[in-house]
Amino acid sequence: MEKFGKGQPVKRVEDPRLLTGGGRYVDDLAPEGALFAYFLRSPVAHGAITELDLSAARQAPGVRLVLTLADLEAAGMDVGLKGSTVKNRDGTRGARPERPCLARDRVRHVGEPVAMVVAATLAQARDAAELIGLEIEDLDPHVEPIPGGPLIHPEAPDNIAYDYGQGDETAVEEALARAAHVITMEVPDNRVIVASMEPRGLFAEPIGNGRLHVCLGSQGVWEPKKDLARMLKMAPEDLRVTTGDVGGGFGMKGFFYPEYAVIAQAARMLNAPVRWMSDRSEAMLSDNAGRDLTSTATLAFDEGHRLLAYKVETLSNLGAYNSGFAQAIQSELFAKVMPGVYDVQTIWLNARGIYTNTAPVDAYRGAGRPEAIYVLERMMDRAARELGVDPAALRRINFIRPDQFPYTSATGQPYDVGDFDRVLGTLEAVSAGFDGRRAASETAGKLRGRGLSYYIESILGDPVENVKVTFDADGGASIHVGTQTNGQGHETVFAQFLSDQTGIPADRIRVIQGDSDRIEWGGGTGGSRSVTIQNTATLVAVAQIVTAFGAFLADHEGVDPADVTFDDERFRIPGSNLTPTMLEVAQMARAAGRADLLDHKATGTLEQRSYPNGAHMAEVEIDPATGQTQVVAYWVVDDLGNLINPMLAEGQVHGGVVQGIGQAVTEQVVHDETGQLLSASLMDYAIPRAADVPFISFTSQPVPSLYNPMGMKGCGEAGTVGALAAVANAVQDALWDRGVRAVDMPFTPHRVWRMLSAARGDAAA
Repeated sequence: MEKFGKGQPVKRVEDPRLLTGGGRYVDDLAPEGALFAYFLRSPVAHGAITELDLSAARQAPGVRLVLTLADLEAAGMDVGLKGSTVKNRDGTRGARPERPCLARDRVRHVGEPVAMVVAATLAQARDAAELIGLEIEDLDPHVEPIPGGPLIHPEAPDNIAYDYGQGDETAVEEALARAAHVITMEVPDNRVIVASMEPRGLFAEPIGNGRLHVCLGSQGVWEPKKDLARMLKMAPEDLRVTTGDVGGGFGMKGFFYPEYAVIAQAARMLNAPVRWMSDRSEAMLSDNAGRDLTSTATLAFDEGHRLLAYKVETLSNLGAYNSGFAQAIQSELFAKVMPGVYDVQTIWLNARGIYTNTAPVDAYRGAGRPEAIYVLERMMDRAARELGVDPAALRRINFIRPDQFPYTSATGQPYDVGDFDRVLGTLEAVSAGFDGRRAASETAGKLRGRGLSYYIESILGDPVENVKVTFDADGGASIHVGTQTNGQGHETVFAQFLSDQTGIPADRIRVIQGDSDRIEWGGGTGGSRSVTIQNTATLVAVAQIVTAFGAFLADHEGVDPADVTFDDERFRIPGSNLTPTMLEVAQMARAAGRADLLDHKATGTLEQRSYPNGAHMAEVEIDPATGQTQVVAYWVVDDLGNLINPMLAEGQVHGGVVQGIGQAVTEQVVHDETGQLLSASLMDYAIPRAADVPFISFTSQPVPSLYNPMGMKGCGEAGTVGALAAVANAVQDALWDRGVRAVDMPFTPHRVWRMLSAARGDAAA
């Protein structure tokens, strides 16, 4: 492979390996002869454990160990998972009830782990778990995310986990009172299951000298290492945590789960490797879910249709426990982009989190930003309809203008740059011709609608990252990164970028990731941070290498170091025919015994995060007789800043849009009134298929960010942030003239048919 040109759409180097079965996931990496773990999980949503008899299970064939919470505590473990909290309106912190890694006396959601069996085979472990005598006295469950109901945690009266506020409530109410137009709407945001291709799993194995190796599917090995060290009461240096290939994370694999600590402790107690991989229904019962909130939103406009104020009151379902960042998702992270791309400085957000007897909820692709933009862009669309103005025109009236940047939003976000009108204009151009397409749909007996959404998001995560570049004995180089690929193409983009900056052929660069023994620390992957912050650190490392190699060459040639230059491919020395590449200088240094020149560590820091933004247009066709809804056309025009690899960026946008279409059209988590999950298999939970998704047009309109040296803005979650409202607004457009005034996701055939039937006044609806 030749040196990559800068910013080129280079094909992913991972794909031949992954597409030909060469991927190495957790289950592929587990040691031969590892014992199998199986978790006994609660069959009810809420109840008191009255009996837990392990005697028969412990005598079952092949069983090596059976553990309950009492056994873990007797072994000296710290058995509680820690979730972060947010500050309430009154200055106190949100509730922080115990979340034990196995149930303590009470179960609080279907699928909560109660005990674990370790046996020689998975079948033996499963059979033994069925012998456990578990008796549970049913308690009334609280399933709907509304205050009140049966109490789940004494620390949270009325089941309210937090009561968060941001903005100026008084100023908002005053603006509403004097506004010429006030638009209010309730906007539900349905719960989704992540359903990553590879479920959660791990293995743990003793590796001598009291050390323990834990391999798990994760979005970064350092947070699991920290949690394991705390819970197992081990010195961090005695833990090695690794992650191989990961079959999708989407936020869900960024958090610590009860099973991880229990498996690790079992391996220590048995002094043998132990493995666990959840099956699909088990994952649906126990993985962190996403979204699940209802917002009541109000927009106030003056006579000229300019925004005066924006108010949102949100009830968010946390599930039975705090997960890692759950309290922050629909409060602090929602607030980051709550005003969107509009010049409105008077806002009020009141977000309350509610505990329910369901699986915990946490970050899912976008983490608060898709939820906030969905509410805002649904509201802007509804306002345009009620005010009788074009949806694009209403947005233009209220856009933050280019001459207003740098701009501090009403929630304190320092937007650096943006040209929203130009992006929207490009979208209008590439998606022109709607009237003709609608006429064709009507001829075929279909309703056609189009929906606009303009989003902005903030990249998140640790603003500091490290990198190490080593020059290896075989003549190549390795780059050690603190992020973790979950399928996004990191092996390609990090090698490509280092090659761009150094001239080292990309196929001579190895990307090392996911090993806490080889990489001292890292921020992991999440919040669209990876390429921006990792490459910022790489630039610092390259500058160090150029300086060090230049000084070495100057000494070698007897010239002033200031005279040695590097042009991204070769070093140049005045008066010398020596023009070595970086790899050639490394070979010279190795021959000279200068090992200190072969290993370079650096840290990169983002003083501010960037703000990707863009406009989405979706078109849907609806069969009015059946309610069947199909997304038939989709356009994206994004300002993601400068693109390091346009192909990978477009792929990330496509993936995000598909996940948005899935939530909007096919996906919905359903519990019955007792808290039983009715959508616990792929027979009952409909993830989008290829036939559900049209070709997605992608156009880049970059306005380079000022907040990092590459001028990039991050792209991993952008597609999902914009997609939800685009599809929902398209469905509303298609149904508006049929009298339907409220459309809520997901737009399954039955739900859409009921909307149409209700608008007609049909008794069947």
